[in-house]
Amino acid sequence: MPFATRDGVRLYWRLDGDDAAPPLVLLNSIGTDMALWAGCVPALAGRYRVLRIDTRGHGASDAPDGDYDLPMLAADVIAVMDAAGVDRAAVAGVSLGGMIAMQLALDHGERITALALICTSATMDAAAWDDRIATVRRDGTAGIADLAMDRFLSTGFAATHPAEAASLRRGLIAMADAGYAGAGAAIRDMAVIDRLPGLALPVLVVAGDGDRSTPFAGHGERIAAAIPHSETVHLAVGHLAPVEAPQALAGALIAFLTRDAATDAAAATLFEAGLVNRRRILGDAWVDASLARRTDFTADFQAMITRIAWGEIWGRPGLDEATRRLLVVAITASLGRWEEFGLHVRAGLSRGGFTRDALKEVLMQTAIYAGVPAANTAFAEAGRIIAELEGTGS
Repeated sequence: MPFATRDGVRLYWRLDGDDAAPPLVLLNSIGTDMALWAGCVPALAGRYRVLRIDTRGHGASDAPDGDYDLPMLAADVIAVMDAAGVDRAAVAGVSLGGMIAMQLALDHGERITALALICTSATMDAAAWDDRIATVRRDGTAGIADLAMDRFLSTGFAATHPAEAASLRRGLIAMADAGYAGAGAAIRDMAVIDRLPGLALPVLVVAGDGDRSTPFAGHGERIAAAIPHSETVHLAVGHLAPVEAPQALAGALIAFLTRDAATDAAAATLFEAGLVNRRRILGDAWVDASLARRTDFTADFQAMITRIAWGEIWGRPGLDEATRRLLVVAITASLGRWEEFGLHVRAGLSRGGFTRDALKEVLMQTAIYAGVPAANTAFAEAGRIIAELEGTGS
C-alpha cells in the first residue's frame, strides 16, 4: 500500500489511470474515505491520472489526536502529490474535501490548475461543530451517526438504496474517533471565505439540490459569489454526490476540465452566428422570451440548438430560406409536433417567409405523403393562426 509521511503521520493514497494523462486529485468528505469516489473512477480514469487520498484521520491514513486545521490538511495533500510524482493537478473535493481544495489553491496555488468544489461550504456554524466534536470525543462517532447519515444522503436515495446507506453508516462508525473530531475542528476553524476573491484559476461549484448539510443557499452560493468567474452546476443529489450520481458528477467534472479558452470562444462565436439566424426567422420578441426562460437544466440544450440547428443548418447555402421554412412546416406536421408547427407557421406568415398559398400547397402534399389525419390537423392549426394574424392586422 502506498503511503506518504508528513510530520510522522502516514497518509494513504492510490493512483488510477494512464501515467501520461493529466492528473486529477480527489478528496473525500468527513466521515468517509477514498471509496467515496469508487463510482466515478471508471469514467475519470479513462481521461485522467486519478490520485485519491484518505484524508488524515480517515480510511487507512493515521488519525493522530488533537485538532486538525485546513492548512495542515492541505499540506498533507501536497506531500502525497510529491510522493506520487504529481507536480500540478486539478482538485475535486466533496464537503471537507472541497474545503481542503480551497485551502490548497490559496496556500499552494502554483500546484493547483483547477478546482471542483462539490457540496461544500466556505463558512460553517462553528458552535454546531464544537458541539459535534465534543459529542464524538465523549461518545465516539456512533454518537453522531444518526445526525451525519440524515445529512449524507437525500431522503429518496436513502430509502431506495438501503445497502449503500448501511455501508456508509458502518464506515462512519468504524472510523477513528480522533480522526473525525480532528477533522471537525478543521471545519469549525476554517477561514477561507475572505480570500476566495483572489483565486484566478478555473472553479466549478457543484450543488446538490437535495443537500441538507451544505445546501446551495447559504453555502455554495457564497462560494460562487466570492469567485466571480466560477461556474455552477446543480445535480439532483444529497450531500454525497459521488455516491448518489457518480456518472452525472463524473460527466460534469470531465466537461469542466476539458474546456479551454479557445473552445469556449469558438462555441460563443457559433452561438452568436446561430442567434442571428434564429432572430431573423422567428423574430426578436420570441427569441428574447425563449432565452429568458432558460434554466440551469435547459441552458446547454438551448445553446446546442442555437449553435447547430440555427447556426449550422439554417445557415447552409444550399436551399433558400423560404424552402427551409416550408420543409420545417411539412416535417413538423408529418410528425405531429404541433407546438413547433405553430411556431414556424406563425413566423413564416407574419415575417414574410412564405405565402398562404405556398403553405396550403405544402399541407396538400403532406396529406398524400404523411396522411390525411396529419394534414387535417395541420390545416386546422394553420387556420387558427391565420385568423389570429388577421385579427391583429399582421
